Amino acid sequence: MANLSKMTRKQLEKLIKDAHKALKAIENKERREAKKAAAAAAAKFGFKLDELTTGTAPAPKRTPKTAPKKPREPKYANPADPKQTWSGMGRQPGWYRDALAAGVDPKTMEI
Repeated sequence: MANLSKMTRKQLEKLIKDAHKALKAIENKERREAKKAAAAAAAKFGFKLDELTTGTAPAPKRTPKTAPKKPREPKYANPADPKQTWSGMGRQPGWYRDALAAGVDPKTMEI
């Protein structure tokens, strides 16, 4: 194995380029071997590989597009700051929980 710390920049760049070429060659070889194995498996069942890979797959199911959800109307307002509202759906805001903990009746916070 080469001592990388003693190589020049050009030598390192050449090494990287050669490594990329070698990887590409190995990938191509493995791809050819995989195609041969797949063709042999298809032939075992009486098919040609291209019969199984071209246009015979079912079309993917489309999910219906739904209209975007509209924001809900606010149902509760913070007594201390009426600009803070909550629709009553989802997670309770901190001001609502704090008011309940302080003994405020939820009906008094309704809009």
